Amino acid sequence: MSEVTETSTAASIPATIATLPGPFQQRELARVNESVVRVAMIEGEFPWHHHDEDELFLCWSGTFRIELEDRPAVVLAPGELFTVPRGVRHRPVAPAPAHVVLIEHPDTKQYGN
Repeated sequence: MSEVTETSTAASIPATIATLPGPFQQRELARVNESVVRVAMIEGEFPWHHHDEDELFLCWSGTFRIELEDRPAVVLAPGELFTVPRGVRHRPVAPAPAHVVLIEHPDTKQYGN
């Protein structure tokens, strides 16, 4: 049996959220396999966009909705998650500050493709 070598450090979601400079600014927390974990604050309306890959939204605090083109919006509360399928135009919208954990491909562009 081989030994496991610890090469990473723990990341604090609340501490990282506290460093966010404003709405829609992201901070990377970790990389795992082919994905990156990021946090961001949502407040107001983000522009409509799409990605060539899936994007997972996990609501950490507050509430927000993800508006989807030609589909009903999805409202997320703390602890709830939703995956926007690749190619679907969407935008997160929050009337008051909310925080989100994003799991996506490292090359995912924030404003879409």
